Amino acid sequence: MVKIERSYPAPESLAVEALKKNGSYREKDVIDRLRDDFHDKCYICEIKGLQDPEVEHLLPHKNGKYPERKFDWDNLFLCCGHCNKVKNNERYDKGIIDCCRRNPEELMNFLLQDGDIVVSAKNLDDEQAVLTAALIYETFNLRNTGIRNAACEHRLRALMSNMNVFYRELEKYKKCPDSKRNKRVICSHLRRDSEFAAFKRNYVRERLSEYPALAPYVSLAKE
Repeated sequence: MVKIERSYPAPESLAVEALKKNGSYREKDVIDRLRDDFHDKCYICEIKGLQDPEVEHLLPHKNGKYPERKFDWDNLFLCCGHCNKVKNNERYDKGIIDCCRRNPEELMNFLLQDGDIVVSAKNLDDEQAVLTAALIYETFNLRNTGIRNAACEHRLRALMSNMNVFYRELEKYKKCPDSKRNKRVICSHLRRDSEFAAFKRNYVRERLSEYPALAPYVSLAKE
């Protein structure tokens, strides 16, 4: 999960659809804007190139119990179907991190260790960070059904594949730090629009003594 810059004003269809009895918050302008703002990635697991994107409500509208949330542009997020279903649990109803308002990288660590992920809150008193870390962990590890097992395995394989490509580029960089082409490739991996960017950026951030020239590309300084 990385910081997202949401665009404004809200898509025009939201105001129109909110006036209808059975209005939709999934009109084309909403989907297009979300895919653009969120770099065509699920905001939770960061898998990229969603073929069946879903519009997820950060705070649930609970079938009309909170009607003001249903068409609220600030409450709509781009999500994959797997993560949307995992998040559809009462434990997450009180709210996870709003990555359009708070920077998840300032609040959590994202690690791949021995073929498994470790996501942890930096401050255990930050309830949103603790809850969000638990959710991200579950999207890679909640294997209580056959479908979820397959979905988790797919995400873990994709993450490991991405990281292995990234590791190889970093090894090339160590051997030839003056290679402009190699540095461009690494910087593309470290952009927030990259797949699984939080894990790649965290990896470099923890090894800045090895890669001091990459510090500006993983900085947590507020823009």
